[in-house]
Amino acid sequence: MSFSATKLAQPLTLNTTALITKQEGLEVYEDMVLGRTFEDMCAQMYYRGKMFGFVHLYNGQEAVSTGFIKLLKKEDSVASTYRDHVHALSKGVSARAVMSELFGKKTGCCRGQGGSMHMFSKEHNVLGGFAFIGEGIPVATGAAFTSKYRREVLKEADCDHVTVAFFGDGTCNNGQFFECLNMAALWKLPIIFVVENNLWAIGMSHLRATSDPEIWKKGPAFGMPGVHVDGMDVLKVREVAKEAIGRARRGEGPTLVECETYRFRGHSLADPDELRDPAEKAHYAARDPITALKKYLLENNLASEPELKAIDKRIDELIEDAVEFADESPFPARSQLLENVFADPKGFGIGPDGRYRCEDPKFTEGTAHV
Repeated sequence: MSFSATKLAQPLTLNTTALITKQEGLEVYEDMVLGRTFEDMCAQMYYRGKMFGFVHLYNGQEAVSTGFIKLLKKEDSVASTYRDHVHALSKGVSARAVMSELFGKKTGCCRGQGGSMHMFSKEHNVLGGFAFIGEGIPVATGAAFTSKYRREVLKEADCDHVTVAFFGDGTCNNGQFFECLNMAALWKLPIIFVVENNLWAIGMSHLRATSDPEIWKKGPAFGMPGVHVDGMDVLKVREVAKEAIGRARRGEGPTLVECETYRFRGHSLADPDELRDPAEKAHYAARDPITALKKYLLENNLASEPELKAIDKRIDELIEDAVEFADESPFPARSQLLENVFADPKGFGIGPDGRYRCEDPKFTEGTAHV
């Protein structure tokens, strides 16, 4: 499959026959189950008071994260949103590191200072989760420019790294989105813009928020392929992802992919989810991407029930271990509070005696104890 010029103005309809091998199928299934099980555990821990602030879960959208990220190399980069736990997991950040970050512990991937909405890993090229919508897109565009610069200016011939920017339908009415589409197309940057269109921007229906709800059409307006894909079908997502990633690696420029998906929980764990029509929620629940993949694997003799149950059991044990590890890990020291904040720490963050001011008990009077 290729995104030919004749395809730019049409959404793609894909055939899922023989799209995956047994090994790939089991790997994809395991990653999707990892994301779902992790998020379900997050809900439990949040309501038990182990996590604080806003926590946005990814349940229902696993086909998008897995469909794209499991096709990437370690050197490739990913930029996420506030709904970022599963993107980090798919990219290889350990469940222990992500759970510890959610617990605010020193062993978290950001040493407990990022929390739910700011997962980051230099090792795995996770450029971060971004709490404000659209903020990750310019960062991802910059990372893609870095890849192109290294290859074409610094003559690093083996630098074929690509970047994937994930964001939601609500972001697509923001200026950063359009500016970065223009820049990426103009400079033929190796980036894939992935819209996770879950139909709702918090409590605002996508259909009420934009003049043209077909987001994929905005790609051709900037001179790049625009593709619409069923984001509840990981096999269809993978087929589109393969071509988009391949185009970027070959130096053929960016692609805009709209994945129509659905979140199975409220906007965050603080959202009672009373605005969406129960019939709509039931419709998408019946199209659960994990259930659909399991059915496909079994019907095509790519996996057996015992194999899939073994994966489920292994993931359950992995998540239990992550919770235990996070719970037993230490909180960051007070001295960490002002690290990486001030360019000249002695001007404010560190006193004349060389100690961090936050180590003075008076510094945090009236605030929660760290």
